[in-house]
Amino acid sequence: MMGTLLEADKVTYSYSRKGPKVLDELCMKIEEGKKTAIMGCNGAGKSTLFSVLNALYKPDHGKVLFRDKPLSYRHKDIIKMRSEVSILFQNPNDMMFKPYVEQDVAYGPENMKLPKEEVEERVQEALFAVGMEEYRKSPIMKLSYGQRKRVTLAGVLAMRPSVIIMDEPTAGLDPQMAYEVMEIAEQMHSSGVTVIMSSHDTDLTYSWADELRVLQGGKCAYSGAPEPFYSDYESVQKAGLLLPTVFMMNRTLASLGKVDLQPYPKAQSQLALKTAQHKDVSLGALHVIKAERETDLKAIIEDYDLGAMPKGVFGMSARFAVRNTQLDVDFLYNGPENCTMKCLDGQDSVLICDPMMLDKAVSSATFINENGFGKINIDVI
Repeated sequence: MMGTLLEADKVTYSYSRKGPKVLDELCMKIEEGKKTAIMGCNGAGKSTLFSVLNALYKPDHGKVLFRDKPLSYRHKDIIKMRSEVSILFQNPNDMMFKPYVEQDVAYGPENMKLPKEEVEERVQEALFAVGMEEYRKSPIMKLSYGQRKRVTLAGVLAMRPSVIIMDEPTAGLDPQMAYEVMEIAEQMHSSGVTVIMSSHDTDLTYSWADELRVLQGGKCAYSGAPEPFYSDYESVQKAGLLLPTVFMMNRTLASLGKVDLQPYPKAQSQLALKTAQHKDVSLGALHVIKAERETDLKAIIEDYDLGAMPKGVFGMSARFAVRNTQLDVDFLYNGPENCTMKCLDGQDSVLICDPMMLDKAVSSATFINENGFGKINIDVI
């Protein structure tokens, strides 16, 4: 039975004795198996909180609990805890330990005393996940900021932690890589990892998170589902945040009497069909191919006559299958949403999907169907 995984109990922390309290008797619980977004303006204490949760900083007062036990700050206990709880810092330069890409990604697994063959396997898989395979032999210092963020993410993935804390993982990244990072976060969640993420991008986190924690003045000002918080616009403004675009548009349409406020859409495709409610209009079908790494995609596409349809990819094993079969794909990122939007245009589409991520892949189409906003036939192959 899942319960509280990490807890900050009246945690206070300052960077100096006479300095201001960055965290001020902060109380917060992180539930195991939940996708939790930590939000707040600059200076709210997000990065400091993450360092406290990972035992990099020891609280001045209060305590941190991991699996209901207070953290021990003895060296061997911290090493054991960090083998389960990994943190991805906002600045990649804070996490670079070796001069070359493959060496840096291998640093964590090697310190775990893993066999050489397993270290190599983890490095290869992690670099593929972040799209940095071709830079394997490259010097770290010659990489761009965005490429360095990819490498540090690969290093965390190679550790295979049970908890990952991601501090502004999409900051400084182009839109494509930002979507790829969110897909990786979803992949980790689907494999049983508890993912905690801070971000200023309310659009990305709103479509992803199960739970929301809002920091304000070193305290946890809100804890719960995202919708009640964003419904209180005064609290959103006080926290220095913006409303997610989809949430704001849905609320505006509801106030104009165009739609009911609930159910809350999380994606543009969901909002579009909720608004239009094309109950009598023919929508395209969503063909979902559950792809393992060695799946022969070209054979499946030929057998089911799917060749002329636009195609997207979602998830690690699906990406391996696409690469192994050298299949041309139209949507290399944000595949589920792009394929669903094609269905709204009346076109059939094909989504090549990691089997463990099937529910997320069809979530928009399921939202549309279950709420009677239209009918997208979901064909799982």
